[in-house]
Formats: sequence, C-alpha cells, structure tokens
Amino acid sequence: MSSDPLVMILLGAPGAGKGTYCKELIAKYGTPQISTGDMFRAAVKEGRQVGLSAKAYMDEGQLVPDDVVIGVVRDRIKADDCKAGFILDGFPRTVGQADALVGLLAERQLRLAVVVSLDVERKIILQRLTGRRMCRSCKQGNFNIYTMPSKKEGVCDYCGGELYQRDDDQEAVILNRLKVYEEQTQPLIDYYRQLGMLESLPFEGDVASMTTKLFRLIDQRAAKR
Repeated sequence: MSSDPLVMILLGAPGAGKGTYCKELIAKYGTPQISTGDMFRAAVKEGRQVGLSAKAYMDEGQLVPDDVVIGVVRDRIKADDCKAGFILDGFPRTVGQADALVGLLAERQLRLAVVVSLDVERKIILQRLTGRRMCRSCKQGNFNIYTMPSKKEGVCDYCGGELYQRDDDQEAVILNRLKVYEEQTQPLIDYYRQLGMLESLPFEGDVASMTTKLFRLIDQRAAKR
C-alpha cells in the first residue's frame, strides 16, 4: 500500500451512516474525520460568528454557502493531525466545493485517494433520523427510539441526562434536507464518476459487514496509487 497521506471522501445523504463508518476508518487508518456539520455545531455552541451564520441555514435544512464551508475546511486541514491524511464527511456537497477542494489539497501537496458513496434507501434514512435522540448532558448517548432505544424513555443510559431530538431531525426538515441533497449534492456522484474516483457501496447487511467492504475498497484504491 502507498505510504502517501490517505485523503478520502464519504458521500451519502443525511442519515446514510457517514459518522458511524468514520469512527471505524479512524480506528483503522489513524486519520482524523473532518465533519463540517460537527465543526459548525461546535462553533454554534461556542458562540462563534461562523457557527451562528451557519445555524440559520442548517435549521432550515439548507446548505451552508460554499465560501463559508470552504474557509472552515481550509483552516482545519492545516492542522498537524491532517499531515497523514483525513476523512472528509459532509464536504464537498456541491460541484463548486469539489472544484475548490482540488485547490485546497494542492495547497497542502495532497491528493484525493478515493470517494465512497454510501447508498441507503430513503425509508431507512427517515427511521434513523426521526428516531434519533441525543443526550443533553454527556453527549455520549446516541439512541434511536426505533432501533436502539434507551432503557428508560427520554433518559440517557450513561448519565441519566435528558434525551432530546435535534431541530434538524424533525421529519419536515429531514425531507427538505434530502431534497436539497438530491438536487445539489447528487451531481457530485457524476463528477467523481467521470474522474474515475467513485466507489458505490449499497447498504446491505449490518455495520460490521459494511465496514469490512469499506476497508476493502479503500485498501484497493490506496494500493493502486
């Protein structure tokens, strides 16, 4: 396998499981996950202007403007932990952002290894997101009222804190997020397919089997560089 920094992108609709698979990728490859959604939510919590500006768009299920997202990603990949590569989760989301990424990587003398598209049926995504509940206190609890409920309704198993539903997990917002994804982000599939960098991974089986398939795809791509 090449020793070059391993830069990869995970594409997929909201709720496709990008965050889950990123944890597995981090454990195997030792590269950080760069999630624009997480960075914006952290900025909101800290009261930073970039977060407050992004929140208005996120709460409506809209994409944050390209210039804001690109600036945040540019700053993040300058960090020392990105020297060996990184996993992009939630970026790029538009062809404009994909074009900008070429320049961002060139600035750091990096190149993209692989783009994996996680393909999940809409009904599964709706169940995952509308059922998701987060803990206000410990932030460790990540439950689902349909598939992974807490032992006591509304209460975190880990710390006893209150479980809540994120504003962007409301069904109306989710449906709009999916519409936005299909209209504005789906063209990325064609973009990376034309570059010969796209690997599609349909959701079949459980997380463990999907993770094994994902590792295989990435290792094959990395070995060819």
